[in-house]
Amino acid sequence: MTTVALIVAAGRGARLRGDVPKQYCLLGGRPLLAWSVEVFAKAADAVRVVINKDDRSRFAEVVKWPSVYGGETRQESVRLGLEALAKEKPDRVLIHDAARPFVSPALIQRVIKALNNADAVAPVLPVTDTLHRQAGKKYEIVSRDHVFRAQTPQGFRFDAILDAHRRFPKESVTDDLALAERAGLSIATVAGEEMNLKITTADDFALAERIAGGADIRTGTGFDVHRFGVGEHLWLCGVKIPHTKGLEGHSDADVGLHALTDAVLGALGAGDIGVHFPSSDERWRGKPSHLFLKHAVDLARSQRGQVIHVDVTLICEQPKIGAYREAMRARIAEIIGLDISRVSVKGTTTDGLGFTGRGEGIAAQTIATLRVG
Repeated sequence: MTTVALIVAAGRGARLRGDVPKQYCLLGGRPLLAWSVEVFAKAADAVRVVINKDDRSRFAEVVKWPSVYGGETRQESVRLGLEALAKEKPDRVLIHDAARPFVSPALIQRVIKALNNADAVAPVLPVTDTLHRQAGKKYEIVSRDHVFRAQTPQGFRFDAILDAHRRFPKESVTDDLALAERAGLSIATVAGEEMNLKITTADDFALAERIAGGADIRTGTGFDVHRFGVGEHLWLCGVKIPHTKGLEGHSDADVGLHALTDAVLGALGAGDIGVHFPSSDERWRGKPSHLFLKHAVDLARSQRGQVIHVDVTLICEQPKIGAYREAMRARIAEIIGLDISRVSVKGTTTDGLGFTGRGEGIAAQTIATLRVG
């Protein structure tokens, strides 16, 4: 039986980080949406994401998964997502809110297993706080008996939930379990998880950041040197800079990106740039160095790692780095898929000492910080 995960990420949500919708805000160095997508990619046969059409460029930078445009409400967004899946005819669908980044594989499997005996399944948690209802100036205690908190992912027999959405498109519901009940589907529940919290407010996001901080933090360093040669320009940190000399090297000799590639590989314990791109291999002659850094970043992601900060120091008398600093930061951020606020580029000299002081070449020293797990 095929199971498809439908992740709902079309809402505008609270602007927790300026003008960025919360599903694209960085959590532990990764966009919030990416957390749940990566978990479902391993737990389901396929993943589809419902997004707001205004976010298509943001989404393309975050994950490389098929998407469908949502509607004005969550319910309409889910229906449009289900309609897009109708041609694929999956047996089951798991509908999950992107605002729940810490969904666990174990919880997903509980929902899938329970679908063997029900049309709809929801993870639930008991209500432990005392509940009050305000009636004028009085406060009445509300019984907690038969009251629970529903989470996502909520699982459904695909045909049944699609039919429910088609039959009741105007129903005002806050989750799909309510629509399943309205349609008379058989419903089962499984144990939810407190860790599977939904991020709604700034306080929620602060808590999530503390949870995300429990991951393995690694640091790698890189150092590289290239001598000057004949040329009219050189490449530094992915930016072409006019100069009276070029840099010698097998590739484009971008000393900054080479050192940064080594830093990322070092944090992974994966050797150095020469191991992955040996100078004896003619395939890499003259190639742009962003390919090397992108390879290191992709390798980190394959190990559930994410580059969360980089610091580059370029050591040379000429060219002067200041005029190109922001362009370098922007290019590095683009290659890694990192917010520019997490990219540092600095320039320094050796006050005329050593090979850089004599104008014989350029050196670069870098640090990369990764979150793994």
